Amino acid sequence: MDIHEYQAKELLSNFGVEVPPGALAYSPEQATYRAREMGGDKWIVKAQVHAGGRGKAGGVKLCETDVEIQEACEGMFGQKLVTHQTGSEGKGIYRVYVEGAVPIAKEFYLGFVLDRSSQRIMIVASAEGGMEIEEISAERPDSIVRSTVEPAVGLQDFQAREIAFKLGIEPALTQKMVRTLQGCYRAFTDLDATMVEVNPLVVTGDDRVVALDAKMTFDDNALFRHPQVSELRDKSQEDPRESRAADRGLSYVGLDGNIGCIVNGAGLAMATMDTIMLAGGEPANFLDIGGGATPERVAKAFRLVMSDKNVQAVLVNIFAGINRCDWVAEGVVQALKEVQVDVPVIVRLAGTNVEEGQKILAQSGLPVIRANTLMEAAERAVGAWRNDVAMGTHLKVAK
Repeated sequence: MDIHEYQAKELLSNFGVEVPPGALAYSPEQATYRAREMGGDKWIVKAQVHAGGRGKAGGVKLCETDVEIQEACEGMFGQKLVTHQTGSEGKGIYRVYVEGAVPIAKEFYLGFVLDRSSQRIMIVASAEGGMEIEEISAERPDSIVRSTVEPAVGLQDFQAREIAFKLGIEPALTQKMVRTLQGCYRAFTDLDATMVEVNPLVVTGDDRVVALDAKMTFDDNALFRHPQVSELRDKSQEDPRESRAADRGLSYVGLDGNIGCIVNGAGLAMATMDTIMLAGGEPANFLDIGGGATPERVAKAFRLVMSDKNVQAVLVNIFAGINRCDWVAEGVVQALKEVQVDVPVIVRLAGTNVEEGQKILAQSGLPVIRANTLMEAAERAVGAWRNDVAMGTHLKVAK
């Protein structure tokens, strides 16, 4: 789960990370009022969306007067911010963060991520702040400092000081940098985050170490332990399909293809998507319905997949280990009777009681295309989709 910049800053400040004064606004008038409350002569107006690259897309504006704040907000509210991370659809702007400008002397990049190869938290830092880490890696790879944290002891002060020295932090500011690194690390571990990114982290003209921007991502499976974090979820920034799936306990990731997938098991779902690609198709989603493929759960999956208007065929791929194929087949039949599915449906069953499951599908009288292997199922799904598209085109021409 992602959260907004202002939310990440509030969390990090609770762990001792210094952030600039700022306030949230839901209208241009409120943004102007917030700036007056803070005082000063320069403010930054930032669109609050779950995406990086906001500055290049016009989502961050430096303002010096009330009029400029008003104009900046009017150009943001209700608009779609399109960045390299949002795709062409962009993300809607419904709130902005007004922040007092800070005199910047030096910018740094700071990130905490899970490194799966070492099974450790890795700190990634660079003296080239204000840029995306991909750009830094491509243009100045030598500037990147990497350091893994031993989980048995956590981030030690000497390790934080070593990172500060490699970044070229002045000795007088080393302890402030150590405090910032320790605060980010504690926030990462205590809140079950999967990423903490501060870009840029700046040294100010008055010798402070301040987080000018912040991003945090959290482990969905650990949110039950942190209600104060789960409450920060903003569904307006999420793919509506993924949001609906999460509310129904399904693991779903929306894609750009047109063949919907209903599979039990994450690994099998990945293999199914790969096989569809190999057969010449494009998967519309990743969907893992889990081990308990009950009729109700299968029906939920069908409703979710069919809510995507791009889906032109549905491939159901079930390997019954804990489950039984006859139970799954009953679920598919029940789901197809309850849910309006007007596209080809291909079902491949394997595992326990597969013969009984195939009989149930055959005797249902429903137009289900059956397959015995994954490759056969993928080929039939792609073929059915192409035939359906060709038939639709033919009908349009005939009309």
